[in-house]
Amino acid sequence: MALEVKGIVAGYTKEVPILNGVDLTAEDGLVTVILGPNGAGKSTLLKTIYGYLRPVQGTVRHNGTELVRLKPKDMLHEGIAYLIQGHSIFPRMSVEENLELGAWIFRGQKPRIDEALERVYKDFPRLKEKRRLAAGVLSGGEQRMLEIARLTMTRPRTLLLDEPSVGLMPRLVDEVYEQIAHLKEEGYTLLIVDQNVKKSIQIADYVYVLELGRNTRQGPKAEFEQRLESIIREWL
Repeated sequence: MALEVKGIVAGYTKEVPILNGVDLTAEDGLVTVILGPNGAGKSTLLKTIYGYLRPVQGTVRHNGTELVRLKPKDMLHEGIAYLIQGHSIFPRMSVEENLELGAWIFRGQKPRIDEALERVYKDFPRLKEKRRLAAGVLSGGEQRMLEIARLTMTRPRTLLLDEPSVGLMPRLVDEVYEQIAHLKEEGYTLLIVDQNVKKSIQIADYVYVLELGRNTRQGPKAEFEQRLESIIREWL
């Protein structure tokens, strides 16, 4: 397994935990989706995995390595990249300069960075066409594409995606999920949080549901496809 979370208790203060004993496993090469109503702790879980929050209890292991004591700057070395919620491009920098930032652990190794750019441009040809443009002039969908492409510059094993479709028009949501499906085909391990339940379940292999910081349901996506509407009605 790529990622294993056990008994995580965490929050923004020690007195008020948001997560109350969460367990989760993301298997190698599969798409694991975390669902739940607003305030369930989904984004908090990703921040805890990536080291932005240190849990009060529990363990997080990635390919056998304990992550709890590591800082966010260490995660890329451990083969984990994280798409934060909201926009993270540098609008005045070029598309290519934004991509190069994703390979900061290769600094001083220009041949390695050039090789990574060549590979990413092959996977994202539209970004190659616009590589000299300021990232801020890209459309919303292209900016999200740039953020996702930047995650892959060092070929991490596991990608954490927090609300990849947030703020996008439906047409652009389809485009972004096409790119995520391509990442799945490339063999990345994906852990996704998104309010777009239907789109995320379409590409999921396994689903976890969080409510009030606890696991309430889990299973293969087929179990959730059959009762998707009733689950959404519950949350609303």
